[in-house]
Amino acid sequence: MKTVLYTLAISSVVFLASCSSDDDVSEMNEDNVMINNPTNYSFERSEENTVSFSGQTTRILMAQELLGGFTANTNTAESLQAMYAHEEGAADFEDADLNTSDKSLRSKTAASVDYFSTNATDQALIRADFESWIDGQVNEVFANWDVTAEAGIAGQLADGEKTRYVNAQGLEYNQLFAKGLLGALMTDQALNNYLSTAVLDEGSSRADNDAGTVLEGKSYTNMEHKWDEAYGYVYGLNADASNPNADLGADKFLNEYIGKLEEDTDFAGIADEIFQAFKLGRAAIVAGDYDVRDAQAEIIRGKISQVIAVRGIYYLQQAKATLAAETPNYGSAFHALSEAYGFIYSLRFTRQPGTDGAYFSKEDSNELLEELMEDGVNGLWDVTAETIDEISEDIAEEFDFTVVQAGE
Repeated sequence: MKTVLYTLAISSVVFLASCSSDDDVSEMNEDNVMINNPTNYSFERSEENTVSFSGQTTRILMAQELLGGFTANTNTAESLQAMYAHEEGAADFEDADLNTSDKSLRSKTAASVDYFSTNATDQALIRADFESWIDGQVNEVFANWDVTAEAGIAGQLADGEKTRYVNAQGLEYNQLFAKGLLGALMTDQALNNYLSTAVLDEGSSRADNDAGTVLEGKSYTNMEHKWDEAYGYVYGLNADASNPNADLGADKFLNEYIGKLEEDTDFAGIADEIFQAFKLGRAAIVAGDYDVRDAQAEIIRGKISQVIAVRGIYYLQQAKATLAAETPNYGSAFHALSEAYGFIYSLRFTRQPGTDGAYFSKEDSNELLEELMEDGVNGLWDVTAETIDEISEDIAEEFDFTVVQAGE
């Protein structure tokens, strides 16, 4: 396997680091450690694959099928809620493999160790938001499926050849759910749970990893697996997860929007920065270098948080331009604003590198959402360009990019 060698200064330590197999090693001296960083996210022990994140793939598939359910007005609130809070063996999904799974979306929503292990109140409120969006889709939107939407009335809006279905305030519940889940599940679990030192170093994890002690019946150590689970929330549906940048857009969540930023010349390179940090961090775990591991986790936190912020601003600015037209396309504008709403909601699950908290607190993100919806009693129907720009600036100020860069 082709490798790139990273030389990292450490103090008075002599050990071996391996990556792809027991035979692929580099000897270290007392001044330096050589971490074997593979070309792809491919790691083996005794010629057996050690990368595993099947649970993350399962949840992404569950989320995509549930989102598809938002567009079928024959579904009931009960059937959609059952998909969200799936119980093993229940026939909730068309995919029979998902029905046999003991995984669920609800159990991992707002469930990170760092943010929610001692915050059951906020966890319950966040899960209630997702359940309310399901109920709203059925009770408000499905009920007015064939009605033309207008201020104060749920229904449908034309968007070119597409039809958008909104509530009385112009919000698409499916977009709130999708972009909110991107934050509350995928981002929160990756950044604030599986990349958390509290999870990576739990119990005897460090000692077991140093000794190469694998989990019972598995080929990987507990620490290796936790890191891989974070990786799975980003790349769990890629056709070749060892080389995911060749297939960005494999899901409707983090993978897609990392790809969107990569297509923007202002942010080109971010996809590889995230991938390289994941890969080097995993290689550092194999080598037992936890300082390098933690440095890569901070890079991932900052970059994925940036994805959420950039796309929130992007959709705000796209909507502003659409609404400024002589004949505004409300279907298109409200679709973009609903996506922006979901990304703004997800700001509370971001992680500011070097800190224990998000770029935006729950109160901060709620304030931005209230501002978006409170220009008038009709929500998005009354939103102004001034409000859109104010919210955009408030988000951009916390990062190292401008509204113009994000909004293009």
